[in-house]
Amino acid sequence: MILLQLSASQGPAECALAVAKALHRLLWEARAAGVRAELVEEIAGPRPGTLRSALLSLEGDAAETLAQRWCGTVQWICPSPYRPNHGRKNWFIGVAIFREPQTAHAGEIRFEACRASGPGGQHVNKTDSAVRATHLATGISVKVQTQRSQHANKRLAVLLIEQKLAELAAESAGEHKAERRMAHHEVERGNAARVFRGEKFEP
Repeated sequence: MILLQLSASQGPAECALAVAKALHRLLWEARAAGVRAELVEEIAGPRPGTLRSALLSLEGDAAETLAQRWCGTVQWICPSPYRPNHGRKNWFIGVAIFREPQTAHAGEIRFEACRASGPGGQHVNKTDSAVRATHLATGISVKVQTQRSQHANKRLAVLLIEQKLAELAAESAGEHKAERRMAHHEVERGNAARVFRGEKFEP
């Protein structure tokens, strides 16, 4: 299982729209490649139909290939749909991969089985396959109920905690490192992993 995170970072509404369009395109490519893709988390953007970030789980023989194809900077070349007279036509989003750790986190993550809640049909509310995982050192806790089996939910929970720990480490890295990361991001804008054009987000 692989987690793939699409993020508009601090970009404007156009970048958040690019995340939504990229998500739609990525889900289409996953279906075409026989990869099982599920939306795990999403954060709404500043305008209807936009996303500040989206987190996908990918499973299947072609999952790694698909993830690698998207990893890095994605460039969208299109006049702003929100600001008709705006001169900028290049919008950038970031895509990051979080892989399943190869070693067990015994003693670091506590798992608790719990009953799933919310919508999901007859299977969700009649089983205890949902899992709450807590990272003992930081207190980070996630609840996962998207998978049918408890084992699959545990795997996804570990990935989610890994992703949140990575975000926490990035946030605490300090202003100097943040500036270096921003400068690095500016360099990467000239070396996009994928480039899409127009309102239809076509490659």
